[in-house]
Amino acid sequence: MKRFVLDNSVTMRWLLASMDAKDQAYAECVLRSLSDADAVVPGLWHLEVVNVLMVAERKDHIVVSEVEGFLSQLEALPIDTDPLTSRQSFNRILSLSRAYGLSSYDAAYLELAVREGLALASLDKALVKAAEQAGVAIYQG
Repeated sequence: MKRFVLDNSVTMRWLLASMDAKDQAYAECVLRSLSDADAVVPGLWHLEVVNVLMVAERKDHIVVSEVEGFLSQLEALPIDTDPLTSRQSFNRILSLSRAYGLSSYDAAYLELAVREGLALASLDKALVKAAEQAGVAIYQG
């Protein structure tokens, strides 16, 4: 079974469509690939998902029922949570953040991909650039 690291930037496009057709197509391709692949996420992914959904809800871009339905859909997908993310925060994630000018959140996705030797699915341009510089493959679905 294929495995890859799933960034929140892709996840959010499954509910909140991008104005960029290429980005939207990529996100949908990643979602379809979950029928024969497993995603892995750092422990902070859940918090990022909830934060984006709450902001979208407050701005009246989505309603409570959409949030609840989307969270139910996410829970049904083959997405595993990495148990070691927090242990990597004080050394490896900090180092990657410094080396590539990333936020600690983005560096957590990169660290997981590097540590597990997995491709990264992301729409975040800075994170994709850092992944390429670090020798991490970009997931193609």
